[in-house]
Amino acid sequence: MSIHVQRDRTGPMRQTVSIRDHRLTADQPVAGGGEDAGPDPHELYDSALGACKALTVLWYAQRKGMALEDVLVEVERDGSQERQGVYKLKTSLTFVGELSDDERQQLLAVAAKCPVHKLMTQVTTEIETVMAG
Repeated sequence: MSIHVQRDRTGPMRQTVSIRDHRLTADQPVAGGGEDAGPDPHELYDSALGACKALTVLWYAQRKGMALEDVLVEVERDGSQERQGVYKLKTSLTFVGELSDDERQQLLAVAAKCPVHKLMTQVTTEIETVMAG
């Protein structure tokens, strides 16, 4: 699978991100020279974690027949030490539905095991940057 990113010349920094049949806009905030027409790359990275946790929890609850009606995920970033090699993300989950305390604890534990959480914390990512054609 390939993700394609191409400049959208309707803005000074705006990018169109194409993933399968989906299109989304990435941009920089006004302070960064963009028009804030979409999330910036850090926000996309952070939101991948929140979306993964939500999808993992929903999948697990459905599989186990739990009465989970919804899951709300908030992701907070502390990037103040990013240049020193520490990037902190805090996720807060709200489970909506008639769930026991035990079920809520199970869902919280499952959220900590979502694939993106594992990628961010347990896997070495190797990136190769090459010039095409």
